[in-house]
Amino acid sequence: MSNGKGYIYAELKVTNPEVFYGEYMEKVTPVLQKWGATFAIAGGEPRVLEGDRVVERVVLVEFESPEKANEFYYSEDYQAVIDYRFRSADTHLYMLNGYSAS
Repeated sequence: MSNGKGYIYAELKVTNPEVFYGEYMEKVTPVLQKWGATFAIAGGEPRVLEGDRVVERVVLVEFESPEKANEFYYSEDYQAVIDYRFRSADTHLYMLNGYSAS
């Protein structure tokens, strides 16, 4: 068991705003709440300081542990709504382990 937090980090390009904001976000928000997730970063226009990338939107979701983040992603709850994101955004998604000094 890890001592640090768990994170899911996404870089998104919303391709169908009606589905993404009207359906996916509406359906995923209660699922995230059920799993105790909190948004550390949601949206914005990231400013790339190094590298040749265009990133339109970033999201960083925090979970109590990496294990909880992994369980969330593969849960029936999230899998029931993930297709709305697939249909409405091009996404790079990452699972990250937080750092804990203890």
